[in-house]
Amino acid sequence: MVDDLSAPLGQEVPRKRRIRLPFTAPQALATLLGLFLVSFAGFALFGSNPFGGEPAAKLAYDPATLAGAKPQTTAPTQPAATSEQPAGQKTVTIIDGSSGQRREMPIGGSAAAGGPADSDTLAPATAANPKLLESSRYGLVPAAAEGLRPFRAYAMASDLQRARAATTPSIAIVVTGLGVGAAKTNDAIMKLPAAVALAFTPYGADPAKLVGQARAQNHEVLLQIPMEPFDYPDNDPGPQTLLTALPAEQNLDRLMWHMSRFQGYVGLANFMGARFSVTEPALQPIIKEAAKRGLGWLDDGTAPRSLAGPLAEAQAMPFAKADATIDAVPTAIEIDKTLARLETIARERGSAIGVASALPVSIERIGQWARQLESRGLMLAPLTTVMTKSKSS
Repeated sequence: MVDDLSAPLGQEVPRKRRIRLPFTAPQALATLLGLFLVSFAGFALFGSNPFGGEPAAKLAYDPATLAGAKPQTTAPTQPAATSEQPAGQKTVTIIDGSSGQRREMPIGGSAAAGGPADSDTLAPATAANPKLLESSRYGLVPAAAEGLRPFRAYAMASDLQRARAATTPSIAIVVTGLGVGAAKTNDAIMKLPAAVALAFTPYGADPAKLVGQARAQNHEVLLQIPMEPFDYPDNDPGPQTLLTALPAEQNLDRLMWHMSRFQGYVGLANFMGARFSVTEPALQPIIKEAAKRGLGWLDDGTAPRSLAGPLAEAQAMPFAKADATIDAVPTAIEIDKTLARLETIARERGSAIGVASALPVSIERIGQWARQLESRGLMLAPLTTVMTKSKSS
């Protein structure tokens, strides 16, 4: 329009020529989709991945050796082996996909024939004992076997500590809520005395690694099980929470998921769960399953009407209930007052248990308090020692 008005009279304005593509936008989109479908069909027809991308492991073995024939004089290369094995013993390292747990599995010799594995093939002290592990749909879970129980096998107390605790007022401290924040978890592992037990939730990105670090520093470890509080779902502990409305079979399945997240713990502890812990039909199967697997149970004391104690006693299960939440008011003054109250309880009853979160102020005050405890005639003891002492008393 502007060009027509501004052109000289009698002269024709040259028109701009538009570029026209030999195809339309819908035609181009249809062509691209067709190419994608042809590529996908070709991959599906001619690709050589029968497992659809699932993880797979390849293992070379000699059938004659597994059948009991005399093993070769020169042992073959062992994939991912981390230690020297006995002559003729072949092993393979299996890494569980859900928990990250590494296990050295014998594939020849006496173990392959059903005999006991040599002690040299056992995992390091900070790893879970293979004899105390059982497979589940989610991965490895703890189990009692051959007279061994995780509660005893993973206890960190020495014979001297147990002997002292029998005659000395003893206090156990448990720091809870670990595993989600790596920084606060590392602070608790490295800054707190070894006798302080550490309770991990199942939700961290790599809880097995952090638990291994904790056990390497001689901390006893607990697994916290998320349970339904009274204000659920407004207050939601997290995925796979045990709920009173679910049937026992489904809650037990969720328990297996939690227990497979990492290994090496002496027992279970509640994470929230004020409603669940007072509902006997819901709690009783969980306590029974944990007792069958040789675990202890710690009640954090936040639910006054919790039935965990009587139910654990009926299963002859190691049990304890915390006497105080150390940082219910997270200030240095109030934390010090609660620690002093635990000292009074220990002098009166012989032992006491306190729980705390991994707040920086809590870690700092507990560490300083612990350094002065023996001078006042008391002892900071591992949790399993105090739980056993309380039960015997």
